[in-house]
Amino acid sequence: MNVKTISRNVGYALLVSALFMLMSVGVSLLNGGDSALTALLVSFLITFIVGVFPFIFIRSGSSISLKEGYTVIVLSWLLSFIFGMLPYALWGGPFSLQNAWFESVSGFTTTGATILENVEALPPSLLFWRSSTHFIGGLGVVVFLLLIIPSASPVRFRLTNLELSSLSKSGYSSSSNKTVYIFSGVYIGICAIAFVSYLLAGMSPLDAICHAFSVCATGGFSTKNLSIAAFGSPLIEGLTMLFMFVASIHFGLIFLSIIHFSLKPLNNPVLKFYVASLSLFSVLSALSLKVNGVIDTFPKALWTGAFQTISAASTTGFAIADNSGWPLSTNLLIIFMAFMCGCAGSTTGGVKADRILVLFKSLFRQLERIVHPSSVNEVKMGQKLLKDESLSPQLLYICIYCVLLAFSVLAALGLGVNPHSAFAGSITSLGNVGPAIAEIGNMGNFNSISAGAKLLFSFDMFLGRVEIFPVFAVLAMLFDSGKN
Repeated sequence: MNVKTISRNVGYALLVSALFMLMSVGVSLLNGGDSALTALLVSFLITFIVGVFPFIFIRSGSSISLKEGYTVIVLSWLLSFIFGMLPYALWGGPFSLQNAWFESVSGFTTTGATILENVEALPPSLLFWRSSTHFIGGLGVVVFLLLIIPSASPVRFRLTNLELSSLSKSGYSSSSNKTVYIFSGVYIGICAIAFVSYLLAGMSPLDAICHAFSVCATGGFSTKNLSIAAFGSPLIEGLTMLFMFVASIHFGLIFLSIIHFSLKPLNNPVLKFYVASLSLFSVLSALSLKVNGVIDTFPKALWTGAFQTISAASTTGFAIADNSGWPLSTNLLIIFMAFMCGCAGSTTGGVKADRILVLFKSLFRQLERIVHPSSVNEVKMGQKLLKDESLSPQLLYICIYCVLLAFSVLAALGLGVNPHSAFAGSITSLGNVGPAIAEIGNMGNFNSISAGAKLLFSFDMFLGRVEIFPVFAVLAMLFDSGKN
């Protein structure tokens, strides 16, 4: 592999982090030089020097191989995690090395799980940096890289095909180069509209930008201990539900609807399935909350159930109620949505609604073949016919996902995590959802779990964010190199 080419491309990713660290320094200065100023300034200098180093001593190269592309993706994420933990570790407080690592990984992977017991104790600049990692991670460190590389470069084309899965690309009806700009434009547009909306709804500028960063990335880091519930505003809760939903559907569909001034692109089978699932599980959650006496009135139960269902499905993790005392039936409904999650082509994690729909359609086709062996049964997604070679990778992904999930649960149990937290924590970490149930619920934190469990859940977050295969590809390459 060409180490020089890899170094330059990974350097871009670090420079993106350095830019947001510098912006965080600016936030600190605007607040009179808060307690995180030195930590952020030192972190910026270290990250900038390491990131710019390859551009000084290494000439640019225009070609990149498949192996190098996978390596760039994995290294870009890993080094972003490492340098992203510097502001936390240097600031201190509750951030031991393991806690700083966990918070950094959770931020960049847009998971939103936290070790913080008192979020509001952080200085404004560190709160801004914390939410900035969501913004960077939601768009993707590699997508930032792609925006910088010239559009004619074969490096850009190769990395676009690696960073965006086939499911994600299927709804854009555009070339790979244009897809990057469409995704980025919709993403930044959602963030900008959310920021203005939150300001008009009564949030402070810092709260508005931090929550806008979180909601567009479907991340979930809040500036408040009680998350969205802290604002006590139905308007802010409603806006958050809207933006969580919008950020969890295919950005290509949003783009087509805007440029054509039409809702016709939203007449999509996956989107219909996703909306139907959200509606069904919101109602079921509301019924569970009402029947079990958690909430007195059905309208309030429906509002709470809908918010938490959308929050889990979009992998955002915001909360308006503490689910630690909820009945198991309600939490299981929420956990299932945290397993399926939103649509491909968005910033959500999990298996994706697209694959779940493919699974159901494949299952029904197989049942039809058993009942009517002589009939011709085909799987269609709208007007598109899905051949077996298109179905197999998606079904294989679900199988691998479930195997990794089972392994994570067993490993968490072995590391001393209680059964409820091991099961729910593995699902929400691998799905990049964040908060789970019990002590790691949507008003809780991960501080009490063991160091080994934090590392395990961090690895789950990473696998979920890159959709597993790039990590496996790099491991396979390392294994092949060892044999040679």
